[in-house]
Amino acid sequence: MRAILGPTNTGKTYLAMDRMLGYASGIIGFPLRLLARENYDRIVGLKGKGAVALITGEEKIIPDNPRWFVCTVESMPMDRLVEFIAVDEIQLCGDPERGHIFTQRLLHARGLSETFFMGSDTIRPLLRRLVPEAEIDDRKRFSTLSYTGPKKISRLPRRSAVVAFSVNEVYAIAETIRRQRGGTAVVLGALSPRTRNAQVSLYQEGEVDYMVATDAIGMGLNMDVDHVAFAGVRKFDGKRPRLLSSAEIGQIAGRAGRHMNHGTFGVTNEARPLEKEMVEAVEAHRFDALKNIYWRNAALDFNSPKRLLKSLERKAPRFELIPARMADDHDALLHLAADQEIVDIATNPAAVRQLWEVCQIPDFRKMLADHHLRLVRTIYLLLNFNDGWLPEDWVSSQISQLNAEEGGIDSLMTRIAHIRTWTFITHRADWLQDTQHWQERARAIEDRLSDVLHRKLTQQFVDRRAAYFDRKRDDGCELLSAVTAKGILIVEGERVGYLEGLKFIPSEEALADKAILAAARQALRRDMGLRVQQLINAQDNAFRLSYDGKILWKAATIARIKKGRSVLYPSISIDSNDFLDNLQRQQIEKRLSLWLKKYLADHFGPLTKMLEAGTTGVVRGILFHLVEGLGSVPRQTVRPLVNDLGQRGRKTLRAGGIKVGISAVFFPVLLNVSKIRLRALLWSVARNAKLPNIEFDRCSATYPSALATKEFWQATGHDVFGDLALRLDRLEKVYELLIRRCRQGDFFVTPEILALAQCDESGFGAIAKGLGFRMKENEEGLVIQLQPKTPRSKRNGKLTSGTKQKFQRKRQNPIDPDSPFAALQDLVERK
Repeated sequence: MRAILGPTNTGKTYLAMDRMLGYASGIIGFPLRLLARENYDRIVGLKGKGAVALITGEEKIIPDNPRWFVCTVESMPMDRLVEFIAVDEIQLCGDPERGHIFTQRLLHARGLSETFFMGSDTIRPLLRRLVPEAEIDDRKRFSTLSYTGPKKISRLPRRSAVVAFSVNEVYAIAETIRRQRGGTAVVLGALSPRTRNAQVSLYQEGEVDYMVATDAIGMGLNMDVDHVAFAGVRKFDGKRPRLLSSAEIGQIAGRAGRHMNHGTFGVTNEARPLEKEMVEAVEAHRFDALKNIYWRNAALDFNSPKRLLKSLERKAPRFELIPARMADDHDALLHLAADQEIVDIATNPAAVRQLWEVCQIPDFRKMLADHHLRLVRTIYLLLNFNDGWLPEDWVSSQISQLNAEEGGIDSLMTRIAHIRTWTFITHRADWLQDTQHWQERARAIEDRLSDVLHRKLTQQFVDRRAAYFDRKRDDGCELLSAVTAKGILIVEGERVGYLEGLKFIPSEEALADKAILAAARQALRRDMGLRVQQLINAQDNAFRLSYDGKILWKAATIARIKKGRSVLYPSISIDSNDFLDNLQRQQIEKRLSLWLKKYLADHFGPLTKMLEAGTTGVVRGILFHLVEGLGSVPRQTVRPLVNDLGQRGRKTLRAGGIKVGISAVFFPVLLNVSKIRLRALLWSVARNAKLPNIEFDRCSATYPSALATKEFWQATGHDVFGDLALRLDRLEKVYELLIRRCRQGDFFVTPEILALAQCDESGFGAIAKGLGFRMKENEEGLVIQLQPKTPRSKRNGKLTSGTKQKFQRKRQNPIDPDSPFAALQDLVERK
């Protein structure tokens, strides 16, 4: 009996495999199904498929007459006599969950000729006491392992593995590496062996240079890792979060540096640096020895469920052995033993033994305890109600519902974990009549889902293009870059962004990689002069002013308007651009200023042309007010000028298309939707005010006045009446309609009138009142009146002589030009 003890990378497993193949028969147990499969394939390559068997919880490949058995430790056929037996990672006797299985092998697994136990030196003292006959063989590591301290994830060397202790943290780090270094393989304990192998192959074959994993990589996975970086040193052990021991850190860090290649380990910037004492222990492979190992009684009593539970809880025979944490099979038995229907069935040793075998069905999902207990209970009942067989239609329905590729990574991992449980069940030849069929079906589903999961992991966390850029950069090569005629930026033949006008829009990959961004910038500086020249030489119709003040060229923003010397003469602000020099900015600003001046002149030309036509006096004063008001001015503001206009002045304004309205003097041609939007923009720019969020459209002339200030409404050609803002041209139509109706006396407000004003009766009341009309409401509706109030001195339809003279004197006074009567008189005169 030999115990081969030492740190990682000492050739322990290689020695044991070599020794076993030197015997006529042998069994070797590994801690992981993945490792068992890897070494099985190795022996198949050397000796052929007929010479070796593979036995794991989920997979059995047993030829007619195998000489050697490669197994997981739990699946080792201990009833088989062979010349050689070996157990790998024997220090896992100290594992709270699986330790009792390894302890059982340590105490009872023996080859007829030779027995090997391979593992860490931490088990040496206990091994000397428990197996004193074992000859201990110390092995030295082939290469050195040294600590390099903290490093940013973006600064990790190629061929690095980052170790984290939660799935979410693994995903976050993998995404960071994908953005910054091109991609990473992902290894989780929850992955199926097929998916895990595929991810490891990505790394081993050099498609990616990084791996992000849980501590699943610490157990015997042979990879070409040069550096191991810990993203943390605290893990949840099934009961509580705790710090990793120096031995656990050493086991994981030992993945770095295989055979004669030296390895390094450290932490990421987000983790606390390792303590000096721990670093020294890991580098020297000097760890605290195990004081106890876990044990569970293997001599079970199957006379009843209660006696089986009692035998499981039997105390250990030695002080070095401590009770194992309650395993899943023990917990399942505890629950089912409290179920009266189960107890009524398990009344003899055979039924109790079968109950125990059912309880040992593994739950690979780990977090669905209730669901797993229901499955175990159902299987036991079906076996006993169907002559010891599981009904094929029920098995088919259970497996079929897992045959779905939809969902994300987490959903697929849950589904794979469930089908792995069924893969285990299908290997029970005493439960299923056609085990070969069900094994193949479960294996096919697991393989297909595993392949889909691998593809999704690769799609999410691997960018082969960025990985190529990263390698070329690390090799010191310059990346080739150029800008196409369509403004697409190409680096090393790959699209990494595009030009939107003069602005570079990088892809996410370019933003995450400084080398790609540097190559892109170099190409942009070469190309920018040509694009600036294209802009300067462009026709006026190549530019556009958006309703939020942006100047667009080739449908992209290149500048914005800002407050200038007057409301009709705003200035231009070129958008920030690192690729433009001062001269280019000045050239662009000059070109856009010329365009903007012409653009505004085209829209407000009739108004500015009248000013330039040499008008004088009152008319010129009104025109200045109209320019400042962007095409309209309240009549109240220019009342003295309007009163002094005279017939000639009014004729001049009418000839220029300007209307002297009831409430404002305005330019009707500046009241279409596009002009109003432009007026709103110019008003907000001139006042450095936020542009009100109002959707002007062709069908609306009335808007809620609360949406903006009265000043805004006036600047955009509206007048405010209470809660409403009415466009000036529509206001004139409403007013003229009311005047025509008033010639026939008082009248009711009709739907026609309300439709013209685009409001209800309450809103129309505010408009009518603002126009100088009187209103009264009776049972039939709202009545409009034009007549003035009757003087108080009126008696029986007659006026007293004093009152009559006073009334005549009032009529001789000039009519208020802003009153309804003045408008009525104006209409009469026109006729």
